[in-house]
Amino acid sequence: MDAVTSETVQRIWIVTLVIYAVVVLVVATLLTLILRAAKHICDGVSAIWTAGQQVANNTIHIALLDTTIHIAGDILECAKGIIPSTAALKSHAERCVECPTCVTGHENSR
Repeated sequence: MDAVTSETVQRIWIVTLVIYAVVVLVVATLLTLILRAAKHICDGVSAIWTAGQQVANNTIHIALLDTTIHIAGDILECAKGIIPSTAALKSHAERCVECPTCVTGHENSR
């Protein structure tokens, strides 16, 4: 068997260190790319979260508008019932010289 010279050992060490340096460089590059991708994903998720909250806030208001529509319908029906009464009051006030005394039943003390 041949004896291993110190030059051979030195070459093996140099080749090993070069391979190690290349591997470390590749791993560092890949980790940097992973971190950039993770940050990009995090930014996208944050934008989606913000938009989702805005949609949720608008959805709450839609439910309140539905309630408002129903209440406004009830108010309209009440207003339709008041129209004939106010027309009768107007007609009475236009031809009655004693108004509002005749309506309230109180005479003004003079």
